[in-house]
Amino acid sequence: MIDDIIETEECQLTDPMDLFHSGQVVKICAPMVRYSKLAFRTLVRKYSCDLCYTPMIVAADFVRSAKARDSEFTTNKGDHPLIVQFAAKEAQVLCDAARIICPFADGIDLNCGCPQRWAISEGYGACLINKPELVKDMVRHVRNQIDNPKFSVSIKIRIHEDLKRTVDLCQKAEAAGVSWITVHGRSIEERHQPVHYDAIKIIKQSMSIPIVANGDIKSLKDAENVHHLTEADGVMVARGLLANPAMFAGYEETPFQCIQDWVDIALEHGTPFTCFHHHLMYMMERITSKQEKKVFNVLSSTSAVLDYLNDHYGL
Repeated sequence: MIDDIIETEECQLTDPMDLFHSGQVVKICAPMVRYSKLAFRTLVRKYSCDLCYTPMIVAADFVRSAKARDSEFTTNKGDHPLIVQFAAKEAQVLCDAARIICPFADGIDLNCGCPQRWAISEGYGACLINKPELVKDMVRHVRNQIDNPKFSVSIKIRIHEDLKRTVDLCQKAEAAGVSWITVHGRSIEERHQPVHYDAIKIIKQSMSIPIVANGDIKSLKDAENVHHLTEADGVMVARGLLANPAMFAGYEETPFQCIQDWVDIALEHGTPFTCFHHHLMYMMERITSKQEKKVFNVLSSTSAVLDYLNDHYGL
């Protein structure tokens, strides 16, 4: 909630590009609808996550409505470096959203990868990979209108069947001043098919800006393998971090300390029960039996969840 932030001191903004110049693979928490909000970002940052994204926010709503801004975006001083992901289809609307968010975040990302029908029918998300000139125009507009040279402008894409088209899109975005590009190694039609890491490698070899690999990374070992396969500068993880927020710190499954940390952070942030509970369901997926899941997954209040964790795990 931007009004809340304004009452505190100006955020200590960072330059996300410094991460890519560190010589280490940048470990990134993906934009996830409902899930990559402030409380969860706070948790994964405790466990070696370098860079976090907000869930996707529709730029037009964000610009038009203070209510949308308050409900969609919350941050605090420790929540950096932070990238705010927007869905947009008009350059000036994206610029206006970027200008509003600029004092509170370290960069914006244009979603060119969401394959959901509603997004594509509205002209957002993955349909933008077929509009390279529009993407180029949007990136250039933000670059020209944001004064802060450290404010990053990135895009997240899916690949085309014809990879030459993806390389062309990326090169156009690079020419317009994009900071880095995250590549989900599947086409719009592909959902659970194997990720085309070879395609990400070809894109990486065609560019001089950082490339982030995304898709089916479930452990730190997976992240290291994908880095070697693609030569990408960073790895972005979604479901792998939901299942194990301590993944980037090298844990094979969610440690009990991480579950305790989630409870503490979620209660401190006033996280709504459904979100609080769902995160725990994901985290405990691998460490609970079928019978335990049957009981835990139907608990209907924070106090019931806390009692369960205390009784069964001493948390």
